[in-house]
Amino acid sequence: MASAGWWVAAVELTPASMRPYVGGSQSNSFLDLTFGYNGFGRLSGEETGSVGGGGGAAGGQWGATGLTRLFDAEIGGQISWLIPAAIILGVMGVVMRARAPRTDVRRAAYAVWGGWLLVTMLTFSFMAGIFHAYYTVALAPAVAALVGMGGAQAWERRREPVGTLTMAAAAAASSIWGFVLLSRTSAYSDVLRVGVLTIGLTCAALLVIGRRLHARALPVIVAGAVGAGLVGPTAYSLTTLTSGHTGSIVTAGPASGGMGGMPGAGGRGPGARALGGSPVGAPPAASSTTRGTVPTGAGGQGVGGGGMGGLLDATTPSAAVISALRADAQRYTWVAAAVGSQSAAGLQLGTGEPVMAIGGFNGTDPSPTLAQFQAEVKAGKIHYLLASGGTSAGGGTSSAQTSDASRILAWAEATYRQVTIGSTVFYDLTQPLD
Repeated sequence: MASAGWWVAAVELTPASMRPYVGGSQSNSFLDLTFGYNGFGRLSGEETGSVGGGGGAAGGQWGATGLTRLFDAEIGGQISWLIPAAIILGVMGVVMRARAPRTDVRRAAYAVWGGWLLVTMLTFSFMAGIFHAYYTVALAPAVAALVGMGGAQAWERRREPVGTLTMAAAAAASSIWGFVLLSRTSAYSDVLRVGVLTIGLTCAALLVIGRRLHARALPVIVAGAVGAGLVGPTAYSLTTLTSGHTGSIVTAGPASGGMGGMPGAGGRGPGARALGGSPVGAPPAASSTTRGTVPTGAGGQGVGGGGMGGLLDATTPSAAVISALRADAQRYTWVAAAVGSQSAAGLQLGTGEPVMAIGGFNGTDPSPTLAQFQAEVKAGKIHYLLASGGTSAGGGTSSAQTSDASRILAWAEATYRQVTIGSTVFYDLTQPLD
């Protein structure tokens, strides 16, 4: 409360007319954003202003929920390599500290990191709202702590059955699960996954009889077990480091599914395609919402935009667009406006001139309203409006027919001339229709 509460209070106590709109909220309230869109809405899937519906057990925009979610084909390779070992070592660590005093610091550490792992896993497993694979990085500290602490404690008791059996169970779980995860991709040789399984299980079997082995053999066996458990995540890390990543939703390891139930997000390498099928900066194929490649206005998808019509990837303006927007730029407060912050950001980065983002990140915020936008246009402050971008200009639980962004696009289509600059379509807000 002391470190962050003062900022929340400052925002809430500042009159709305004197501060920027609180993006992501539907009522210009930071509390609405915190407890709604980014709060309980993430758990229930009822996120007003979101870009899609919740998951649920049967699956949806963000993937199926349930206890197996963090181990499925999309998420498993991102974080779950050592989760089985972390659970085993964490539980056995508590067992091995069972007779310690109530104030035992090490047992308290198991409670802290174990609670972190359990609560975060359950939250990610069952949240029905927006969920991306990269969120699972929040599990990494807990996994690392439990594996490190539990492994060290098991090693301390290596001359006792509880120590050797704990290490053996962790080694077997890591190698078996590593084999499963590596079997889900063809990016690596079969030798790698078979080697992980063989070495890991062999070391686990030897650890079971650890007390009968020579003292000098045990460290070698443990090293082999640790190595087998780390081969898979190391391979994924190296692949991530050596591959180019584009877009807002990035993932580790070989290319796989994207965000939730939306494959394709988080593309890699040259020519990576944004979600929706077209390379960033290319016009989309014709659809029921377009005339050829010219959007009809409300609900049009991103000409020149990236994934989800520009939601996940910034627009890449052509030289012709940059030249047109820079012309007479000093006469306007905004050389252009676009639905969604990513579409606007691409234009602004390309031109170096101010661009208005309609509707915030998703294009679903009621800011600016149609009346506010019309007033800015009437005052001559905006030159162009990108004919599409952001989401479907309605998105999620907001109606595409009644959202402010949709009304703005529909009004511009009915009132101003469409102009095609390069392959990108704008409404010229200085040229009313006859």
